[in-house]
Amino acid sequence: MKKVILSMALALAAPLAWAQVSETTTTTEGSGTITEFTPRRTIVLKETAGPKHYRFGKKVVYVTRSGKELDETTVRTRVKVGVPVRVHYAGEGDSMLVDRVILDED
Repeated sequence: MKKVILSMALALAAPLAWAQVSETTTTTEGSGTITEFTPRRTIVLKETAGPKHYRFGKKVVYVTRSGKELDETTVRTRVKVGVPVRVHYAGEGDSMLVDRVILDED
């Protein structure tokens, strides 16, 4: 009987213990018009508060507003100065690393 009660207690407590150990990354979004773009390195957006500089993370996904992923050739032709985009990034200050660029058009 003691083993059954102990097993049930551990089964109920395990999810709480794992939740405390896991790390979460907060992703934030910025939006504006591209004023500078260096593939695989940086993007500068003209936002309402002024220009904002972002660096690209190791893997960046480019998608349309409807969620269609863009291939490298399409990125070269469609992602350029003057195009409105949204970016998902993690971090703050000088370490805003973009992992997703969303074109505001399909």
